[in-house]
Amino acid sequence: MNKQFENLPDGKKVFLVSDFHLGAPNKHDSREREKKIIRWIDSIKAEAAGIFMVGDLFDFWFEYKHVIPKGAIRLQAKLIELIDDGIPIIFFTGNHDMWMFDYFTDEFGIPVYREPETFLIDGQKVLIGHGDGLGPGDHFYKFLKVFFESKICRWAFSWLHPNIGMGIANYWSGKSRIANQAKDDEYKGEEEWLYQYCLDMEKENPHDLYVFGHRHLPIDVAVGDNSRYINLGEWVTQFHFGELSRLGQLLIKYEE
Repeated sequence: MNKQFENLPDGKKVFLVSDFHLGAPNKHDSREREKKIIRWIDSIKAEAAGIFMVGDLFDFWFEYKHVIPKGAIRLQAKLIELIDDGIPIIFFTGNHDMWMFDYFTDEFGIPVYREPETFLIDGQKVLIGHGDGLGPGDHFYKFLKVFFESKICRWAFSWLHPNIGMGIANYWSGKSRIANQAKDDEYKGEEEWLYQYCLDMEKENPHDLYVFGHRHLPIDVAVGDNSRYINLGEWVTQFHFGELSRLGQLLIKYEE
């Protein structure tokens, strides 16, 4: 269990956000969204004890040995500013940026998690992860995830020239996400796979909070008598984020 945020200072909060999908659906819209993200970061900076970025920050990301994707330089500069000011940042990979490797850790000192991780945040036991591939069902995606995360697949893609690799991946990733957005955004109630995952986890290893992204829906539902499943929504159209204060409350808010 990570105890980095075990004791929050007075007046400080932990912020959680997911699914920026920078790069989609086009350069102009992505840049405007990136500027909005920067304004939001500036608005919370004074209160932030730490910021969790819970996957799919980029609509596609692949780190070649000597090349990273073009764009999102404003966000990267803002992350450096936060780190220099002593505000810790934690990344989780999502299904769109699973090929994030060691660039952000080596260059910025930002830890990158690939699986859900438990954090003790001011007395709250919180399980955090992007959420893709968890819970029952979705067997085809789970197969694809294993394939895309394999060393063979990453090695093969790395041999494509960046102009070719990035062009193919950006088109495929952004196009498929936008095409399926309406279907993905339908709330399934008790059939939500992540909700089922939380119920199963609560039986084996209880937590106070389960926090995920991926679903593009702001969700706050009870898992047990003393636990909740929170989904952070997205920043393509709705701009939601979570904040956890010393009161032990995780609130989902909307950034206008």
